[in-house]
Amino acid sequence: MATVNPYLTFHGQCEEAFKFYESAFGTKVPFWGRFGDMPPTEGMPPLADEFKNQIMHVSLPISKETTLMGSDSLPGMGEYKNGNDFSISINTDSREEAQNLFSKLSEGGKVTMELQDTFWGAYFGMWQDKFGIQWMVNYDDPAIVQTH
Repeated sequence: MATVNPYLTFHGQCEEAFKFYESAFGTKVPFWGRFGDMPPTEGMPPLADEFKNQIMHVSLPISKETTLMGSDSLPGMGEYKNGNDFSISINTDSREEAQNLFSKLSEGGKVTMELQDTFWGAYFGMWQDKFGIQWMVNYDDPAIVQTH
C-alpha cells in the first residue's frame, strides 16, 4: 500500500530549514543529497557552481509512518512560490502501483517529469494535477538499485 508524505521546496534554504526541523522533531537526516552529486545529463548545460551544494533531496523521518522530504529548486524547475512550494509524495510498493497512481492522478493535469527510472535507483515521476496540486510518485525498485 502506498504511503503519502509532504515534500517541501525551497530557494536555497532547504539545508537550514531541515536542520531546524531536525532540532524540532529530535530526529536526524540520514543523507543529504546535493545537486553537485547528480551525474551530467545529456542536453543539459553544466550546473553552475553556486547550486552544487544546494539540496537535491533530503528525508527526515518523523515517525514510523511519516517522513518530511524536501529540496531546493534550480532555475528552470518551475515557478515555486508560497502556496505551491510543496508536493505530496507517494511511495509505492510496486512499479505497477506507481504507474497506476501516476496515470490516474495526472489525468487532466500537467506532467512535469515523466515516470522513469532514475540514477538514484527509483522509478519516479512528477506532475501537477488538474486542481493545481503538485505530486510525486516513487518506487524504490530493487532491480534499479542493484545496477547503481
